[in-house]
Amino acid sequence: MPRETINDVLAFLAVAQERSFTRAAAKLGVSQSALSHTVRVLETRLGVRLLTRTTRSVSPTDAGERLLQTVAPRLEEIEAELAAVSEMGDKVAGTIRITATDLAIDTVLWPRLSRVLGQYPDLRVELSAEYRLVDVAAERYDIGVRYGDQVQKDMVAVRLTTSERMTIVAAPGYFETHQVPQTIADLARHNCINLRLSSGGTYAWELLQDGRPVEARVAGQVTCNGVYQMLNAALAGYGLAFKPELLSQPLVEVGRLRRVMDNCCPAFPGLHAYYPSHRTSSRALRVVLDAIRQQ
Repeated sequence: MPRETINDVLAFLAVAQERSFTRAAAKLGVSQSALSHTVRVLETRLGVRLLTRTTRSVSPTDAGERLLQTVAPRLEEIEAELAAVSEMGDKVAGTIRITATDLAIDTVLWPRLSRVLGQYPDLRVELSAEYRLVDVAAERYDIGVRYGDQVQKDMVAVRLTTSERMTIVAAPGYFETHQVPQTIADLARHNCINLRLSSGGTYAWELLQDGRPVEARVAGQVTCNGVYQMLNAALAGYGLAFKPELLSQPLVEVGRLRRVMDNCCPAFPGLHAYYPSHRTSSRALRVVLDAIRQQ
C-alpha cells in the first residue's frame, strides 16, 4: 500500500472518530481545508464515498463505518507494538492524551504533572477539558479522569483523590435580597447558576433528600459551560452554585461565599484515572500515571 494512502486513511479515521472536520484538523495540526482535500482524495482513490457531510455534522457512510471498525483497531495494535518496542530503549517518549474536567486539570493533574515533566523532555501531555463522559478507547485517549462512580467497569482505575463533598454556595450579598433556602423545593424560588453540558442539556444537581439521592432541575439567569465561569457568577451575586468543596471552601473561609443546605449535599467518590484494560502500558503512560497519583 502506498504510504500516502496510509496517511490519508489516518486523516479519515480522525474525522470519523471526531465526527467533525474542525476537531479532527485541530487534533492533527492541519488546516480544515487541507484535511477535507485529503479525505476527498482518498474517496476518489477508493471509488467510494466514506463520509456523509451536512452543514452541521459529519458521519461515516456504510463504507466509511466498515473502514472505521476494521482498520482503526489494527492501527491501534500497530501503535501498541511500536510502543512496546520503544520500551526497549532508555528514553521516556511519546504523547499521552488525557480527558478530564477543567477543575480536575487545574487542581489535580497539572500541579502533579508539572513536578515531573521537566525530567522527561521527550514526553508530551495533551490535556482536553470536557464534561461529557468520554469513551477513551473509541476516541483514542490514553487516560480519562472522572469521579469514581463515572468510570466504566471494564476499565483499569487508579484513585487520585479522596471522596469530594459538594456544596451549595452564593455570595453573602445575594442573601440580602433572597431568603436562605432550606429545602430542595426552595431552590425553585432562587436564581441557580446552571452548567451547560456538551450534549446540549443542563446538569441536574445531584442532591440528597431525607438521605436519598434525587436530581434537582434548577433555573436562573446565568448558564455556563465551565466551573470557573459559574464560580465567578456566584461571586458576583448572580445566584446559587453547586460546587465541589475543594473549589468553594477557600472562598467560604474568607467570607466571599456562604454555604447553605449542607444536609442536602452528597459526597462524590474521589477522582480516578482510568484506561482500557487491553491497552499496552507504555513507559510514558506509567510515568504519567505515577505522577498524577502522587498527592
